[in-house]
Amino acid sequence: MSPDPVLLAIVIATFLIAGTAKGVVGFGLPTIALALLTLADGLYGAMAMLLLPSLVTNVWQAVEGGSPVRLIRRLWRFLLPATVAVWVGLWLARDVETAALVRLLGLLLMIYGLSGLLGWRPVLSARRDRLAGPVAGVLNGLLTGMTGSFVVPGVMYLQALGLARDQIVQAMGILFTASTLALLAALAGGGLLSLDLGLMSAIGVPAALAGMMIGRRIRTLLPETRFRQVFQLAILLLGISVMASGGA
Repeated sequence: MSPDPVLLAIVIATFLIAGTAKGVVGFGLPTIALALLTLADGLYGAMAMLLLPSLVTNVWQAVEGGSPVRLIRRLWRFLLPATVAVWVGLWLARDVETAALVRLLGLLLMIYGLSGLLGWRPVLSARRDRLAGPVAGVLNGLLTGMTGSFVVPGVMYLQALGLARDQIVQAMGILFTASTLALLAALAGGGLLSLDLGLMSAIGVPAALAGMMIGRRIRTLLPETRFRQVFQLAILLLGISVMASGGA
């Protein structure tokens, strides 16, 4: 049976918009796509269509700045616990009411985005990073498993390292790729995914990649200072979206 042309147009437009946002600031595709597609096809259909576009664009983001090996070596103390803890977070989510936690995540994103727009930026020294990296990784993995959010506190941690614009975008791609793979593996291990759901998401991949190309071009045109302002504004808007949706 051929797909509904109206739904097909909505899916293409949604992932083009979401991919463009991700191309510019390095995140936001899942939140934007989930919010728009849920209106068109319900929450579970939206989640199914999100899987492959999210994974493919994360992998591209992780490698577009060149070989990610150097960043992985620098960030492994953060990335390893962030990946492993996803399984623990998903296990905890079965017995924990996550609605309040998701709203808290939204509030934290709003506070962080607003503070950045007002000029406050956290800074981590190499000495403090030895402790902060593993702690941030565990927290990020737990919250990914419990809420599906890859952002808190990983993005804040990466920005506190003082990475350059393209480095922080690539580092987020590495984090999101590892987190997505861990989450997919955990869900599949729990019998919560099927081949049919995976195939449904393929339709959004070309549009998401096209959006990523557009967003990447926009990012190259932004001065470093302007990029950081756009970055912080995106975090603020993401927080507002999470708060409003209750984590949908």
